[in-house]
Amino acid sequence: MDLFRVLVVDDEKDFLETLVNRLKKRNVDTVGVLSGEAAVDEMKKQLFDVAILDVKMPGGMDGIETLREMKKMQPLCEVILLTGHASVETSIEGMKLGAFDYLLKPVRLEDLLIKLGQAFEKKDSHEQKIRGARIKQLIRFPGRVFDQEREDS
Repeated sequence: MDLFRVLVVDDEKDFLETLVNRLKKRNVDTVGVLSGEAAVDEMKKQLFDVAILDVKMPGGMDGIETLREMKKMQPLCEVILLTGHASVETSIEGMKLGAFDYLLKPVRLEDLLIKLGQAFEKKDSHEQKIRGARIKQLIRFPGRVFDQEREDS
C-alpha cells in the first residue's frame, strides 16, 4: 500500500489514539482530531487523501455536518464514515454527500486498511482524470490560462 495522508476524526480519545498509532505503525501518514471543528481546521492547513470520520460526535458539528464541510474544502478527499450507532438514514445521507463507505465499529484493522486502500485508489484515479483533462485543454488551446484562481484575478 502506498503512503498516503489520512485524517481520523473521533470524539473517543482512546479509540482515536489507538487507531492513529496502529495506522502509523503500518506506514500510513495519519493525523487524529477529536471533533468536526478540529477536522475542518486541520483541512485548512493540509491536504488529505482519505478521512475516517465518526458519525456521532457531541458539540457543534456531528459527522454528517463535518462530511459536508470536508467535501466543500477538499472535494477529492474520500471519506469513510465509521460509527458504533448504525442508522440506515445516516448512511444514506452520508453516501449522498459523497462518503466513500460506511463501516460499523468495531471494525477489524485489516478491513479498514483494505477500505483505505480502495478509497485512496479512487481519489488517485479522479486526480489522474483531472490531470489528463487539463493536459488535453492545454494541447487543444495552447497559451490559454485554465487555472481558476488565475482567471479570477
